[in-house]
Amino acid sequence: MQNEKELLKSLIDILSDLRLGLKSLHAGIEQLEEGIERLETELFNKTIFVEEKELKEEKEELKVEEKVISVKKEEKKTKIEQIAKAEPTNIYRPLSERAKNISESLYKDVTTEKIREVVIGGGERSLKVGGETCLPFYLFEGHMGNGVKIAMEILDVKPEDWPESLAKYFSDVFHDPALWAKKCVEVYGAEAICLYLQGTDPNYLNLDAEHAKQVVKKVTDSVDVPIIIWGSGNSEKDVKIIKEVAELIGGKGIAIGPLLESNYRTLAAVAMGYNLPVIASSPIDVNLAKQLNILLENMGLPLDKIIMDPSIGALGYGIEYAYSVMERIRIAALYYNDTTLQSPFVCAVGREVWATKEAQLPTDDIFGEQETRGVLMEAITAIVLSLAGGDLLIMRHPKAIELCQSFFDLLMAN
Repeated sequence: MQNEKELLKSLIDILSDLRLGLKSLHAGIEQLEEGIERLETELFNKTIFVEEKELKEEKEELKVEEKVISVKKEEKKTKIEQIAKAEPTNIYRPLSERAKNISESLYKDVTTEKIREVVIGGGERSLKVGGETCLPFYLFEGHMGNGVKIAMEILDVKPEDWPESLAKYFSDVFHDPALWAKKCVEVYGAEAICLYLQGTDPNYLNLDAEHAKQVVKKVTDSVDVPIIIWGSGNSEKDVKIIKEVAELIGGKGIAIGPLLESNYRTLAAVAMGYNLPVIASSPIDVNLAKQLNILLENMGLPLDKIIMDPSIGALGYGIEYAYSVMERIRIAALYYNDTTLQSPFVCAVGREVWATKEAQLPTDDIFGEQETRGVLMEAITAIVLSLAGGDLLIMRHPKAIELCQSFFDLLMAN
């Protein structure tokens, strides 16, 4: 019994000590919690204070920046108003004035060479092409000779594939090439006529030499401007046709072509016999163009009777390649003294452009108005080729010709 009481007292003492320990632990936890709360209060209150201070400083800086921007805007506005009120001479200074302190050797590359001048026709209305001493429109390095000339094209037969947007200008004279040529000269101011003998093509109507002679005689009698007689492009047929036509036109200085590698011997002899200038046509290649000129010269045809046809393409149809080749030919002629390439270029623009599907497509919401599209295609093609060195452009649409002439006048004026 005594042992049980002692054991119970020991247990009570242990529990009492445990209770005291728990009280101490509880007090420690409470103290820890109070410390954490004080620490959080101090830290967060300080952080908030710092953030508020920084935010306030940023707002002050933004206000200052806004004031600066506002001042700059006012200054800019004032400056613009001053410029607007100023005289035009104070706004723009000519390039010559701005570049007068720059050494000419930095931007000039003057050549001593020259593109040959070829004469088509005779008398007061003769047409001279070529004569440049510089790259196209580089007027600060030389002169453009006779500038860019434009011939209007007509056909020996009524065209069947011309869209209405083009045909409406000539449909009243389609039946008579002579009236057609006369309208081009008297109404649209054509300085030259290119007559395509399309009807003689064996793959088309295969008309004979008698037809060609009748058409050529009527056209040459109806107008007094220079004329170019352009065959069908069929090598064998053109020899037969142009030989007959040359007898008719005699010494009128009418240009004949195209002379190809396959028929140049006969046609060169015809040209020399009647003292006629020729169109030397070759695939778009520098070496082939040079080779044909050498062959013609070896035949005895003077180089000042040769106009090169580099076989150009229309806008969107390989014009970049044509431009590149023409430019290389012109650089070789002017800067590398290649005498065989110092001949002017002729470019059959109208024929190439109006054969494209884009020029033929009707008016719609996607491609727009047909006539505007065709006119711009022909004008842009002609301008691009003139910048590559084209001297004589053969074109169709009167509005495209008008655009080109305005552009050339503008370039030549500057």
